[in-house]
Amino acid sequence: MRIGVDIGGTKCAVVSGNESGVVRKIRFATTSKDETIRNIIAAVRELGGGSAIGISCGGPLDAGRGLILSPPNLIGWDEVPIVKIMEDAFGVPAYLRNDADACALAEWKYGAGRGTENMIFLTFGTGMGAGLILGGRLYSGSCGMAGEIGHVRMAPFGPTGYGKLGSFEGFCSGGGIAQLGRAFALEKLQRGETLPYCKDKTELDGITAKTLADFARAGDETALAVYRFCGEKLGEGLAILVDVLNPQKIVIGSIFARARDLLRAPMEAALRREALSYSLARCEIVPAALGEAIGDYAALAVSYGA
Repeated sequence: MRIGVDIGGTKCAVVSGNESGVVRKIRFATTSKDETIRNIIAAVRELGGGSAIGISCGGPLDAGRGLILSPPNLIGWDEVPIVKIMEDAFGVPAYLRNDADACALAEWKYGAGRGTENMIFLTFGTGMGAGLILGGRLYSGSCGMAGEIGHVRMAPFGPTGYGKLGSFEGFCSGGGIAQLGRAFALEKLQRGETLPYCKDKTELDGITAKTLADFARAGDETALAVYRFCGEKLGEGLAILVDVLNPQKIVIGSIFARARDLLRAPMEAALRREALSYSLARCEIVPAALGEAIGDYAALAVSYGA
């Protein structure tokens, strides 16, 4: 058996499993750094330990040195030597990866990317990041920052994501879709029109990606336009990945997995327009297969030390 540890801003999960998948799981709230680490160690012991430990955590981190480096959702976790802590506690190898890389490993080993040599995983949730499987192994770059596709500028102006106007994350993330929805709604309101999900300016802040998806499926033209625009930008961003990395598969999680009915057609139109046709013909674009369990499988996949 192997152990996976998924450290999140509000909750943690510790799982045991093997090549077939997750066998047991313990969940608990993320509290203070010291208490959370004690709870992780106790959970690993309760699961009987394992031959190796994988740790998945949001960045920034230094995977090579095994350090968690002050993630914004983990206050007080400053240069935490989590790999050393776990290796000292259990006497087995431990490995650390950021959550996008860990999810790429999970979908490659257990999910939609099985059997590929060259695969890209896109988070497309709160943010937009990528995990890269190239030549049959995880590629993380010279300082662990490979795959930060969300920082690529897609337009001179646009929604803000990853601290940059018009970035891929600005157009293609939960927060980005909400920003687009507010901009589209504000334009309608300034013309004296109203929307079923936004009667006046006081309701702009309540617009979310889920709200827009619900109304788009109900036939609202403005909500549909938001998702069409997002889908176009998604396709343009994917075209960059197709042209540069020539993957067999691009696996997209979270919002794409839930709203591909709204995103796929404009995404595919943009891909046909922007990507090299031969490379695109060899690339399949699919939703993530592991669903809500992806965090558990991600941490377990890291234990194999790819």
